[in-house]
Amino acid sequence: MNLALKNILDDIVEKVNTKDFIDLDPISIPHRFSTKQDIEIAAFFAAILAWGQRKTIINKTNELLSHMDNDPYHWMVHHSEKDRKPLLNFVHRTFQGVDALCFVEFLQQHFRQHDSLEVAFYPDSSMAYDQEEALDHFYSYFSISPFVTNRTLKHIAAPSKKSTCKRLNMLLRWMVRKDGNGVDFGLWTSIPMSKLMIPLDVHVENYARQFGLLTRKQRDWQSVVELTEALKQFDPNDPVKYDYALFGLGVYGDKL
Repeated sequence: MNLALKNILDDIVEKVNTKDFIDLDPISIPHRFSTKQDIEIAAFFAAILAWGQRKTIINKTNELLSHMDNDPYHWMVHHSEKDRKPLLNFVHRTFQGVDALCFVEFLQQHFRQHDSLEVAFYPDSSMAYDQEEALDHFYSYFSISPFVTNRTLKHIAAPSKKSTCKRLNMLLRWMVRKDGNGVDFGLWTSIPMSKLMIPLDVHVENYARQFGLLTRKQRDWQSVVELTEALKQFDPNDPVKYDYALFGLGVYGDKL
């Protein structure tokens, strides 16, 4: 283990993983809510829309939730066909109104049968959790919905498609991690923090390579595995806390 690097990264985690981080990050969206299902739905959309500038992601997710009366769970379960019409005008990059409608239909059907989104990622808690299997299961679960189109399915990543699954890994970090700092929620208690995988974006990748934590040339699921295994050397119980360090360096740089 590179103890000097661990100490540097631990110090940055301590500086970034604070409530001050929330306001400028998409995680601020689910922090607007207090009930579990509202947090899950808000977090899901914030994660799915998380590409581009953080300010834009926050604004667009807030716009989408405004069409749900800023009451996402109640709206999701009880809304009428007429209530969906404003969603047709929603656009964020390649995510358009038709995609929003598919996601809403999927979530409505799910929450009419289950009280949490956690089961969509971990349907059988009697089996050992594996995030690769969980994300591939979610992809299949989403794709078999009769109202999901091929164009909308492109917004759901899967390890079997060689994706890094950055946005879904981030969602799982938000929902599973719990450390008392008040940033991540720790709502999904059946999934162990030790099994989470690093959300690999360009900031994380650049510093991971600079520090020798990632050597694989491709940016794919195997890169996520390699980096997460390297971070487990620093903290096997909570490897993805180092997302705060690697992402934080990319965003804040010399300010840390």
